[in-house]
Amino acid sequence: MPTPEAFFNAIRCFDPGTLAYEASPGRTSLIEAIQKYYANLGVTLDKGDIFITTGGSEALLFTCLSILDPYTEVIIPEPYYPNYTTFVHAAGGVIRALPTCPEEGYHYAFRDRIEKLITNNTRAIMITNPGNPTGVVLTEEEMRMIADIAKKHDLFLISDEVYREFCYDDKFGVPCMGRFTDIDDNLIIVDSVSKRFSSCGARVGCVITKNKDLQQALLKFCQSRLSVATMDQVGATALYSVEPDYFEKSKEEYRRRRDAVMTGLRKIPGVLVEEPMGAFYVMARLPVDDADKFQQWLLEEFSDDNETVMFAPGAPFYETPGSGINEVRIAYVLEQKELERAIALLGKGIARYRKEIMGL
Repeated sequence: MPTPEAFFNAIRCFDPGTLAYEASPGRTSLIEAIQKYYANLGVTLDKGDIFITTGGSEALLFTCLSILDPYTEVIIPEPYYPNYTTFVHAAGGVIRALPTCPEEGYHYAFRDRIEKLITNNTRAIMITNPGNPTGVVLTEEEMRMIADIAKKHDLFLISDEVYREFCYDDKFGVPCMGRFTDIDDNLIIVDSVSKRFSSCGARVGCVITKNKDLQQALLKFCQSRLSVATMDQVGATALYSVEPDYFEKSKEEYRRRRDAVMTGLRKIPGVLVEEPMGAFYVMARLPVDDADKFQQWLLEEFSDDNETVMFAPGAPFYETPGSGINEVRIAYVLEQKELERAIALLGKGIARYRKEIMGL
């Protein structure tokens, strides 16, 4: 998807004479733009609640370093974004995986299953909503239930909402945990311009919290890396002036891509897949013995009109050993025609692999 022209125009017009350090918590104009954006979502923020980071990745890292001690635990539904492992382990923490399965559409909002994992060492629950890699979107009732668990057990709730605008059923609206004001001391929101504005190269994200003690810890990490790149912040500020129809057009394009992928996958015998309701990923179980082994075979042995296809094997998205062995994550970020060809190649590859390698 094209990055809005407002980003590039803002940078072209920016000439401060001297390119100095920005304030460590972030450029004031960007923080104010984010305030306004959240106000339109029904979430009231003070300037001091927002810390600009070098992408959502730094927001997650700073959060983990601020709240975790060695061997403290974070409950995360699996499959999950693999870099969560990096951030939690960097802080000395331990992941307590909340298992899901494709038969249930990877849904995880079950009170008994979540509370069963809580121990004296549990420090936080971390979710992605909408989800990467599953495309699962929480309903308002499910969000409320998870917020209640965090409040009841005095846990941090880390809500990674970088795909917030990409919900394909209007019943979900634009989800945001920040609307639950009774969990202000528990809630940490992670956000980024990367996915929302198709601006992955502009490394600008933010971490949002009203917890005063956590704010002090986050400020120290922001100061330790001095500041986020000024030019990226200037461009990111302009992105928040983009008209709302930008999101609608983007969402409609991703919906078409999703539908093309789902139509193709459902034609392949033996594939187990449920329609993702958000983000731009889908997890699927393939009728193969090992998705990683199958991927290697596709790259080294398979060709159809001199073309093959790549996906992300599912196992690295899991904490539990042995899980996701024959699952894959597909990102529908190509244009529709290319996606249709990719899924067709996947189907042909599965048929040949099962015959030639699995002997079926």
